[in-house]
Amino acid sequence: MFWFGFFIINFIRWGSYYQDYWYSFKSNLVTVSIGMVLVYINIYYLYPKYILKKKYWSYILNFIIALSIFYVVRTELIYFFINENVWPESDSPQKAYSFNHVIVVFLIGIYDVALVSTIKLTTDWIFERKRTEQLREIQLRTELKFLRTQLQPHFFFNTLNNLYALTLKKSDDAPRLVLKLSDLMQYVLYEVKSSKASLLQEINHINNYIDIEYLRFKDRVDSEMDITGDIEDVEVPPLLFLSFIENCFKHGSVDDESIKIKMSFEMVGKDYLEFKLTNNFNPENDKKNKQGIGIANSKRRLNLLFANNYTLETKIKDDTYNLFLKIPVR
Repeated sequence: MFWFGFFIINFIRWGSYYQDYWYSFKSNLVTVSIGMVLVYINIYYLYPKYILKKKYWSYILNFIIALSIFYVVRTELIYFFINENVWPESDSPQKAYSFNHVIVVFLIGIYDVALVSTIKLTTDWIFERKRTEQLREIQLRTELKFLRTQLQPHFFFNTLNNLYALTLKKSDDAPRLVLKLSDLMQYVLYEVKSSKASLLQEINHINNYIDIEYLRFKDRVDSEMDITGDIEDVEVPPLLFLSFIENCFKHGSVDDESIKIKMSFEMVGKDYLEFKLTNNFNPENDKKNKQGIGIANSKRRLNLLFANNYTLETKIKDDTYNLFLKIPVR
């Protein structure tokens, strides 16, 4: 399509200039065809063989040779098949192989090569960039899916530990825990299918988890949740907040100590959600627990999903763990 358009433009241009469209047709048929050959030799042979391998002097030498062949073939075809005057555009009669004629034809060849090579390289760059973005998106989706599947067994493993603790005590709450676990499994395995989930569903999921921990720790759990702003249509990455809630129970209790949790969800304008979490923190308990994957998993997900467009801050002060998370939701 490009070469057809290039031919038509030159055909009309020179046909109008000479008032001889038949001559312009024959002349451009030769010059455009030979120009195509030179261009494709440069793009598909000289460029990959020399430029991409940083052999610049070899490229220049071979390009000059290609230009010389281009000049000879172009000039001879015009002379034998079109017009003995190989340079009718000149104001004064010029002979073939004269210095001026060689320079002009060389410049024509360089112009053709530069124009088409620029278009070709730009097009390749656009397609390569698009392909790279598609591969990056596929990789991101794959890694996110892996992180989510990694989180789910982690969550159920902790929940089964709770169930095990209740069965050891022969607690009547064990059947209720099984029902709660069933509800959570239904949500995690069947309802969470996309990269986004309703914040209301996530909050309900968090409450179910806390209910399970209530069954385990009884009145030792003191939990409070505040919600500010309209969150009805807000969507967030599924299971994102659960790891932080799990850590409250994992690191906040030793023996008969109570577990105090205070969390809040607040909409900041229409574009951002702030999540704040405070819970008591026991350093001794932290040393005894094995290193989990939940927090590292969450940080990796945040980096993949939001790049630098999020804030995650954690600090421990006076045996209190504080977490602040701000993410975009639009």
